[in-house]
Amino acid sequence: MSPGIPLQAIVIAVVIHALWGGNPVAVKFSLLVFPPMWTAFLRFAIAIVCVAVWAWYRGIRFWPNRREWPLLFGLGILFTVQIAAMNIGFDLTSGAMSSVLISTNPLFAAFLAHFIIARDRMSTVKAMGLIVALLGVSLVLLRDARLAELQLINLGNWIVLLSAALLGLRLVLSAKMLEQTDEVRVVVWQMVISLPLFAAGGWLWETIHWENLAWGPVAGIAYQGFVVAGLGFMVLSYLMKKYTPSVMMSFNFVAPVAGVLLSVWLLAETVSALLIAGLVLVGMGLYLIARPAAPPARQDGH
Repeated sequence: MSPGIPLQAIVIAVVIHALWGGNPVAVKFSLLVFPPMWTAFLRFAIAIVCVAVWAWYRGIRFWPNRREWPLLFGLGILFTVQIAAMNIGFDLTSGAMSSVLISTNPLFAAFLAHFIIARDRMSTVKAMGLIVALLGVSLVLLRDARLAELQLINLGNWIVLLSAALLGLRLVLSAKMLEQTDEVRVVVWQMVISLPLFAAGGWLWETIHWENLAWGPVAGIAYQGFVVAGLGFMVLSYLMKKYTPSVMMSFNFVAPVAGVLLSVWLLAETVSALLIAGLVLVGMGLYLIARPAAPPARQDGH
């Protein structure tokens, strides 16, 4: 890790990524009462308030200008589809599997950035990280495969992986827009645009299971809104501005590890040797993709 980062910042970055790793577990709890669309609606209603208050405190302009609206609307639609797929996938598979698979979004982001962002080309090290992580994903997906019957694995796993790919695309497009727009507007308006869509989906197709209401589902919603989408965004945004995004992204490997451990602890799930091996490879790949590039050698003889 870069010697210029103080220990306090490293600890905070690790904690934030570990908290993000708990998101699949929190979603699993909230789904006991609130189906996928309602879970997303409640999560981002809370998050919008948190980020809006933070923007007001920092004096950041909240309302987009005219040229920003088309891009924000497109990102908002992509955001809605990605989150809906994520919550539906989480509902159909385990917390441990969800934690590993959703954490692969930087792999897709690194691959897509090569074609979309001119200054973010695929290096040899990134390509190696991509290959290692994809091998890890293959091992994770094989955990539930019944190869003797030639059956495909849990549909939920594939839906979560699709969500990770969409998240990678959204991160790249957001990074492209951040070249000319403040990150607060980019993030918060994706949430705002998604709210009526989530509410409509929940109203038309879902039923809230009030009979299951307990502290667990309520805590799951609060965790997603206040901790993951609210506090997580604000703290990491500050750290990335201070220490560059690539350095902070190098802690991404913490999230799937935390998610698997929390799934074992809070959801009483068991993990297989293949899942652990896949988790290790995904973590290694994430680190290789996000690690800061070495500075070029000096040519002046000093």
